[in-house]
Amino acid sequence: MYFTSPSRGRLTFEEMMQDITRFIQGVPTSSYRLIIGSDSQVKQDTCFITAVVIHRTGKGARYFYRKKYQRKIKSLRQKIFYETALSLEVGNMITQYLSQMGLDDLPVEIHIDVGKHGETRDLIKEVVGMVTGSGFMARIKPDAYAASSVADKHTK
Repeated sequence: MYFTSPSRGRLTFEEMMQDITRFIQGVPTSSYRLIIGSDSQVKQDTCFITAVVIHRTGKGARYFYRKKYQRKIKSLRQKIFYETALSLEVGNMITQYLSQMGLDDLPVEIHIDVGKHGETRDLIKEVVGMVTGSGFMARIKPDAYAASSVADKHTK
């Protein structure tokens, strides 16, 4: 599994996590949020992007993303559930890594590309339940910027 960093290029999962760890250790007195969000775009196939953002509160952030293609998915419900599942997959890998590094107190959020306005409003309860049931904090639009801005930027 590979991730792309706008500044460092293509990285393995391990290299990405080492970069995140170094970023945190750079200013250990700051507070941090680790955020994961996915978005998709349907063309010939469906392009899914999962973004990982490490946010040093009030002092900037870094992000990484993974691109994955699937056959064309026309159902909005199916796309949203698959996006959420991709975020949870990466979230579980990250929390396992952080736990091994003694950083299990770092809050991890999953940003879901659904909101109270528009077609996705009927899916909120289900996908938020999926995320919180997996032990993560869930955020929806307009607070779900990892999905609706960062990941969305790379689906085009």
